[in-house]
Amino acid sequence: MTTLVRDASSGALTRDALTVLQPGFTGTTAPEWLLRRIGEGLSSVGLFGRNIVSPEQLTALTAQLRAERDDVLVAIDEEGGDVTRLEVRSGSSFPGSLALGIVDDPGLTRAVAHELGRRLAACGVDLNWAPSADVNSNPDNPVIGVRSFGADPELVARHTVAYIEGMQSAGVAVCTKHFPGHGDTNVDSHHAMPRIDVDLDTLRARELAPFRAAIAAGSRSVMSAHILLPALDPERPATLSPRILTGLLRGELGYEGLIVTDGMEMQAIAATYGIERGSVLAIAAGADAICVGGGLSDEETVLRLRDALVEAVRTGELPEERLADAAARVRALASWTRAHRARGARTEPGAVSEAGVPPERPGGGTAPGTDIGLVAARRALTVTGSPVALTGPAYVAAFTPVANVAVGDETPWGVGPELARLLPGTATGTYASDAPVEAVLRDAGERRIVAVVRDAHRHAWMARALDALLTARPDTVVVEMGLNRAPARGAPHIATYGAARVCGIAAAEVIAGV
Repeated sequence: MTTLVRDASSGALTRDALTVLQPGFTGTTAPEWLLRRIGEGLSSVGLFGRNIVSPEQLTALTAQLRAERDDVLVAIDEEGGDVTRLEVRSGSSFPGSLALGIVDDPGLTRAVAHELGRRLAACGVDLNWAPSADVNSNPDNPVIGVRSFGADPELVARHTVAYIEGMQSAGVAVCTKHFPGHGDTNVDSHHAMPRIDVDLDTLRARELAPFRAAIAAGSRSVMSAHILLPALDPERPATLSPRILTGLLRGELGYEGLIVTDGMEMQAIAATYGIERGSVLAIAAGADAICVGGGLSDEETVLRLRDALVEAVRTGELPEERLADAAARVRALASWTRAHRARGARTEPGAVSEAGVPPERPGGGTAPGTDIGLVAARRALTVTGSPVALTGPAYVAAFTPVANVAVGDETPWGVGPELARLLPGTATGTYASDAPVEAVLRDAGERRIVAVVRDAHRHAWMARALDALLTARPDTVVVEMGLNRAPARGAPHIATYGAARVCGIAAAEVIAGV
C-alpha cells in the first residue's frame, strides 16, 4: 500500500517535524541558526545553565527569541533546590521538593511554586520541566533522591498538585515528570537503561498515583521516562512504548495534554536506539515533543532529527497524522502560554502559605524576613542532639560526591559562604573519596569542625570519614544536605533535605545561633 504524504516542498511536513523538537543551544544570546529555524517552524527552545547569567540577560534572550516568533515556547529545567538553571552560579533561592515534602504543608509548596513561576514568567520562560512526581521508594536512587517530595505516594501526589497549581497560576506551564515513575531505580538513565521489576498492582498504587493527581490538577504537559517496566511493556522503555504513552497515559488515564520526552541524548536511548531512531519511535508511540539539547546543542542535531521524522513519514513508519497531531498539541500549549502572557501574570511575591503559617525555626520562634524560599528552608530543617551556637570561626569540611547529570557540578552548595558571613574567619575545605581524615584535622586546627555531607548513606567513603572524624573530634557538627537516611550523629546533626543555597543559609543560622 502506498502511503500518501504531503509534498515536503510545501513546507507543511517539515514545519511539523520542526514543531515537535525542543532543542538547546550554546551561548547567552540566540545564534543565527536557531532564529532561522524558529522562523521556519521550530516552536520550542530549551534553556540550560550555560544560557543564563542573570535575570536581565535571560529576559533579553527570551525577547530575542520572541522577536522572531511571538508564540515560541521557552522551556527550562528549573525544579528549584538542587536542580536550578535560573541560579546555576549561586544556588537556588528555593528549597527542593524533598524539603517541601518534609514540611508537608501543601499551601507552602503552592506558594513556593507560585513565586518560582512568577520569577520565570518575568524572565519570559513559559514552560518548566518540573515537578518530579516520582515516588522515591528506593533510597539508593542515584538520580531522583531529594528531587522527589518523598517516598509516600499520597504525600507526593498532594504536593505535586500544589506545585502544579502554584506554578501554572503564575502563567508557566508545568511538565510533570518522569512518567510512569523513576523513583524505584538504582541506575541513572543519563548513563544506562534503568529497569523497575515490580508487579502491575504496585505500579498502579505507587508510581501512578501522583500522575493521576497531576492529570486531575490540569498539568499542561507530562515528561516520559527512559525506563523499562516489564509489567507494562517488556520490550520498550516508556518513552518509546505505545502501550505506556498511548495505551496507559492517553487511554487509561485520559491525559490530553502535551507529552514531552526526557532528553533523547541520554544514554538509555542514545546508546540503545540512537537519537534519530529513538525520536521517530517516541513520536510514533505517542510523544508530542522531543527534548534534546542538554548534551547536544547544535544545528546539525536539529536537522538530523527533523530529517529523520520527515523520512519516517515518507516511508510509512510514522503516520503523518500522528506527527500532525503531535505538532498541534505543541501549538495548543504555545497558545495557552501566550494567552497568559498577554493577560499578564496575576502574581504577588511574598506569600507564605494559604493558611498564613508564620515562618518558624526548628527550635521555635518566628524567623525574620518574608522570603518564601528561605521561609520554607527554615521550616524543613531538623536538628538532632544538643543545640549549638558557635561564637568563633569554624572550619567547614565539605565531603563532596560526584554530582549526577541532572544536578550538574557547576552549582555551589554547602554552608561555608553563609557561615563565613555570620562567623568571620570561617574557612572551607573540599574533600573527595581519597582524602584522609588527617588532612581535615590538620586544616581545621583548633577551630570547631562542621562536616557537610550529601547522601552519606549512599557513599561508604563518606560514612567512614564521618566515623573517623567524630572519633577524633566528637564535637563535630554534621550537616546532611541529602536524603538523611544515615543514623543521626554529630554535635548536633542538622538535616536540610536538599543542597539549595537557602538550605545552607538555614543551617548556618542554626550553627551560629542567629
